[in-house]
Amino acid sequence: MPAPDAAPVSGVTWEDRYWTSRDGLKLHYRDYAGRTDRPPLLMLHGLTRNSRDFENVAARYAGDWRVIAVDFRGRGQSARDPNSAQYVPGTYAADVIQLLDELGIGEAVFLGTSLGGLVTMIVAQVAPERIAGVLLNDVGPELDLSGIDRIKTYVGKPVVFRDWDEVADTLQERTGDVHPRYGRAEWLRFAKRICRQTAQGIEFDYDMAIADPFNAGNTGEVSDGWPYYRVLAGRPILVLRGETSDLLSDAAAQRMATEIPDVEVVTVPRVGHAPDLDEPEAVAAIDRLLERVLKR
Repeated sequence: MPAPDAAPVSGVTWEDRYWTSRDGLKLHYRDYAGRTDRPPLLMLHGLTRNSRDFENVAARYAGDWRVIAVDFRGRGQSARDPNSAQYVPGTYAADVIQLLDELGIGEAVFLGTSLGGLVTMIVAQVAPERIAGVLLNDVGPELDLSGIDRIKTYVGKPVVFRDWDEVADTLQERTGDVHPRYGRAEWLRFAKRICRQTAQGIEFDYDMAIADPFNAGNTGEVSDGWPYYRVLAGRPILVLRGETSDLLSDAAAQRMATEIPDVEVVTVPRVGHAPDLDEPEAVAAIDRLLERVLKR
């Protein structure tokens, strides 16, 4: 059933389901019914986000495709981890592989936004056979430090809002340049995707401790993620980049197209980090990706 403050998009519903991680955490995913004769769509969110980010995408494809939208540990309806050192991509990748194992899913189409894309590349390293196709949404093997520094300014800093209007106003002031086409309805929808009502008020829907390993692991050095990316070769791949993204540079995106020649790279105009996958350019590109998956 839908979570509080959420409603089915276009009448599409889901089942809230759970699995238990190997270290004992109860983790959550949304399961949208779909065809069983093709791989499901596995949707992996960004650092401070959750499965609600993919409501519109799931509504678009559910029925034709089974859609599984995960809450990483520490986000949404998944349990918080008492050991903040576990809030790293390798742990999330292990959790995802375990979920696929428990569901008996041999392969899936991975749609990863930001952190979700990094997790996808780690899965490709340890279990490449699980990946039927890939969307990397505004993320790649080389990240711009200006985007990392921007994320550091807000991640892990708790805020309590009085009401949803205050949340929407704050988000628009903070990130209005990322989604300049948003109107009031879109900002309120965005607010309800990333925040939750608590006894104190309205708060961001993630464990503030996720900032500990993020800050410790991003000290100004640019790590070489290209070997992780190259492992994706041989399967349909789509790279989306926001035109004004400060995390995935145009140069890095273009290199991704040359490192694996049949990759499709699409720039979404007038969007920063990251496209929300409702943009016409993003929708058309995802449709093409799924057509390629079916033609493998």
